Amino acid sequence: MKVLANDGISLGGKIWLEKEGFEVITTFVAQDQLADFINQNNIEVLLVRSATKVREDLIDATNLKIIGRGGVGMDNIDVEYAKSKGILVINTPASSSASVAEMVMAHTYGIYRNLHQSNRTMPLEGETKFGQLKKAYGKAFELRGRTMGIIGFGRIGREVAKLAIGAGMKVIAYDRTYTEADVPVEFFDGQCLMFHFDIKSFEEVISQCDVLTIHVPAQDGYIISNAEIEKMQDGAVIINTARGGVICEEDLMEALNSGKLLGAGLDVFEDEPKPSVRLLMNEKLSLSPHLAGSTEEAQERIGIELAEQISKFYKGEEVL
Repeated sequence: MKVLANDGISLGGKIWLEKEGFEVITTFVAQDQLADFINQNNIEVLLVRSATKVREDLIDATNLKIIGRGGVGMDNIDVEYAKSKGILVINTPASSSASVAEMVMAHTYGIYRNLHQSNRTMPLEGETKFGQLKKAYGKAFELRGRTMGIIGFGRIGREVAKLAIGAGMKVIAYDRTYTEADVPVEFFDGQCLMFHFDIKSFEEVISQCDVLTIHVPAQDGYIISNAEIEKMQDGAVIINTARGGVICEEDLMEALNSGKLLGAGLDVFEDEPKPSVRLLMNEKLSLSPHLAGSTEEAQERIGIELAEQISKFYKGEEVL
């Protein structure tokens, strides 16, 4: 059986599959050549991340048995159509949660300590304007005692809660599904403390938080625009590592430029892979190119989890 990992797979995942008798191909195939390559090489399993799209035309043109997404969201796969054709669609929802949560905190710390700005200007002006930069970026803040508001309290949202608690923050959360949640915070020495959360309303979270982080699937429209930003506290921070299009970027920039918001961290954008230049040049933004879940540890977990699911399928075992 042949597996095409078109957007790559970790070494651990590749080794696992090869031990199970699979041939793993990691050559990247361009989207317009993908169907022909799959058919010519008798590929039964296609693994992708966010770059490769698996739409109805590709599904119809091939005889795939499994489509796997390394990560959480499956916006780039026509999931229901694939399932209607008898294709198993799998993903790895838990594997990158910790990595995404760490990126949320990285952006937050960077904004609160002005690192996003000083990292831009120090290489250019650090030698000649050291004192001025020290004064300009010296007005900074601690996270301890502030409130982290989480929109979407699933796996990633709960990982963020753990790190925010560790930073001494109060955590409040909104979720459409849950009314309450218990989150275990584990420590290096084996101790574990359980934190109970009563889920708040959307309005409570956005109006009471100092930092708002979003962890929801792709939406039909914005969940954060002018109306929501106006309800937030002055000087609040917004972090988006979820999906481009959940925040109105024009409204966000207006709030940053007016001073309503202290800053914002964006890992995802409305117009990927070509974000607005105005957005990229805004000095109040902490920016990263859609890599919140991209750590070596996460990639290793993703590869192995995909390999396990593929192996189970071909052994006739249930794939959850």
